[in-house]
Amino acid sequence: MLMAHPAVLRDLIEQYEALTVLQAEQGGAEARLRMENVAYTLCVATGTRDVDAALIAARFRLPGARVEDDSVLTP
Repeated sequence: MLMAHPAVLRDLIEQYEALTVLQAEQGGAEARLRMENVAYTLCVATGTRDVDAALIAARFRLPGARVEDDSVLTP
């Protein structure tokens, strides 16, 4: 499987988080569509089918992430 560059993953994570806030504040169709597109791209880039799993996988591929680091998982 091809692996996305960490810079690309970081950018996708930042875009998704910003769009999540924008969607919560404004709820516009354009923000929702963009968020869906970024979520899809994250899933493709990480080889996952769920945006939550994609975010976790992307964060684990960033520099400084540790295999035993489960801080991105909710209890």
